[in-house]
Amino acid sequence: MREYIYVLKLIPRLYEEENWTKDDQDIVGQHFTRLKNYCDKGQVMTAGKTDRDDEKGFGIVIFKEENDEKAEAFKNEDPAVMHGIMTAEVFPYRTALGINGRSR
Repeated sequence: MREYIYVLKLIPRLYEEENWTKDDQDIVGQHFTRLKNYCDKGQVMTAGKTDRDDEKGFGIVIFKEENDEKAEAFKNEDPAVMHGIMTAEVFPYRTALGINGRSR
């Protein structure tokens, strides 16, 4: 298993809070639940987002997968990506330092 990161961006319609629909909120709930489940299994190492909900805001998911093709599939199966409310790009990644400054 190797590490990957995918970077998520909201679609422009969702930069304004009043544009969010119940469906959008449900999809983000599915997105969060999926990431939590994979975190509990140890496949997702960390996930989070900036406090900005504009064109400069983004989220990240650092996870483990067997190869580039499976990493791309993992990203594409994210409900927020599947339903088109977020775009995402995946990259191979290597953690240099972990929790409490431990080297890896």
